[in-house]
Amino acid sequence: MWVLGVAGLLLFAGCGTWTSCSSDRPEPPATETVARVDQASTKRVACAHHQPERQVFWGELHVHTGISMDAWMYGTRPRPADAYRFARGESIGIGVQDASGRPLRTVQLERPLDFAAVTDHAQGAGATSLCTRPESPAYDTASCRSYRAPLDFDRPLGEIVKDIRRRTEVDLASPEVCGPNGMQCRSALGEIWRETIDAAEIWNDTSDACEFTTFVAYEYTATPEQTKVHRNVIFRNATVPALPISYEDEPEAIGLWRELRRQCLDAGTGCDALAIPHNANLSNGNVFTIEYGDATSIEEQAAAARLRARIEPLVEIQQQKGDSECRNGMWNVLGATDELCGFEKMRAPDTPDCQDGKGFGALANQGCISRRDFARYALVEGLMEAERIGVNSFPVGFIAATDGHDGTPGAVEEWRRDQIIGAPSPAPGRNPGGIAAVWAEENSRESLFEALRRRETYGTSGPRIQVRLFGGWDYPAEMCGNPELVAKGYAGGVPMGGTLPRNPAASGEAAGAAPTLVVSALRDQGTAEHPGGLLQRIQIVKGWYDDEGRIHQQVVDVAGGPNDADVDPNTCMPRGSGADSQCGVWTDPDFDPNRSAVYYARVVENPSCRQTGWACMPGSERPAWCDLPSVEMTVQERAWTSPIWYDPKN
Repeated sequence: MWVLGVAGLLLFAGCGTWTSCSSDRPEPPATETVARVDQASTKRVACAHHQPERQVFWGELHVHTGISMDAWMYGTRPRPADAYRFARGESIGIGVQDASGRPLRTVQLERPLDFAAVTDHAQGAGATSLCTRPESPAYDTASCRSYRAPLDFDRPLGEIVKDIRRRTEVDLASPEVCGPNGMQCRSALGEIWRETIDAAEIWNDTSDACEFTTFVAYEYTATPEQTKVHRNVIFRNATVPALPISYEDEPEAIGLWRELRRQCLDAGTGCDALAIPHNANLSNGNVFTIEYGDATSIEEQAAAARLRARIEPLVEIQQQKGDSECRNGMWNVLGATDELCGFEKMRAPDTPDCQDGKGFGALANQGCISRRDFARYALVEGLMEAERIGVNSFPVGFIAATDGHDGTPGAVEEWRRDQIIGAPSPAPGRNPGGIAAVWAEENSRESLFEALRRRETYGTSGPRIQVRLFGGWDYPAEMCGNPELVAKGYAGGVPMGGTLPRNPAASGEAAGAAPTLVVSALRDQGTAEHPGGLLQRIQIVKGWYDDEGRIHQQVVDVAGGPNDADVDPNTCMPRGSGADSQCGVWTDPDFDPNRSAVYYARVVENPSCRQTGWACMPGSERPAWCDLPSVEMTVQERAWTSPIWYDPKN
């Protein structure tokens, strides 16, 4: 399973040329300027469907096309415009191509997305373009020929990784490709960046129907010593820097944040951006490490923490390369074992613990693993930093994504017989990634971006479960039966992503009054052909720290619980009891008004067939690996809400 998760390894796709894959929509003109796009992005009308109490929108903020250096090597040929077509529900061609370069099969989403962002790697994008366009001056160089040579996957993983690193870090960076001072690659990157911007502008629906929203975006791909500390940079509109700020420009995260502040947030141009870390689970403790660059004093560290919090309000909690929520047995983490923390783990159980340090090499299955690789514990680390420097370094909400490398955003359906979209053969045990949910007033860039910034978001492992979470001081116990739950939730407290102020009535006998959390969930109805799963339970997860700097965790079932549900392996049909909807009201019985805490909800479905289960049903052409004991056939899909914080100093 781990082999298939490394940087999109073993994902094969193809779409022929951009022209052969495009629809009747006009292709983005490659010579237009960013300034033209800036003006176009402001021309929109009000959305006809505007809901003050907000509505849920489903989308994908992490997907790659043939622009990305690794995706192209795996055979991916769709371009950004093709990815948006796919997100809207149109079919695109992928996979093995015929002699004329046309794909032999097409794929299509069963349910279109509401929003999407193409996040191709900025690093190497210019060189990839130069090496893959026959008309470019670098096309026939030895470095480009080496980059384009077919990959041999019938080798040990270490050799494959080494080969990919050589091609992306040596061939694509060679002077014969990039020219003096890399200017030829930067010029080519500018063309790719304009294509990315124009594709987003063409597909962004600015009519009053507001059916589909796109964001200009890219991936900041930092992989020092095979450690994954990547971030997706999402812009509010098409007023963006002239070039994406890549790892080649700023090899430290704080450099990225400072440049985004200089070139965008504080530039006075209307530019706005946020960055979303992903795959903290493969970071060897580096994504959520406590570091502030050259800051030394408490004041300087606090300023750096404020900058990070301003730019990084979210973290990607799950995707194809694993889950970044939690892991049992981590150093200095106390509390009962969480039986659901074993979900989609990429590193082996015997991987050494970094403890209070960090390591390198996770992408090569090397180095230690840290509690700072997981969002649950990073949330509490942030509380501890707030105590030390006065600023929470990690006030992050949650989303999920696919990180697909074949131009197919939102392709999360487990039932697909072709397994992972773009793969020529099934991938045992691999999950297709997750999807992002956003509570916003309308489906527009402004409304969605504000929701992302305030963290009124959540992620799921694929299903479209609808979840609301509110926290307040005086919600009644019968909130779940109230038809005005949402209105009262907003009026009496804060939604997911918010921070509870001190109890306004906290004096005298009421000083110890505890917050109440209300969480409500509706199952994914799915489609007539592929119904969604029933809900098994809703849980509240609480995190806090003690005076010795130890992290405490508590997981409480607030609705439903373990049941008799399972899956018929012969048909992949679910069996047993479950719920269409669940709701719970929970008041923290161990609340300490003088100690910070953080809470989030986890909604869990009944077991269902994962892609391997569908592929291995009797009567189908069962792959040989179906009988391996290590191959998992079922999965318990889930959703994770953004947290609600309690800060006694707030």
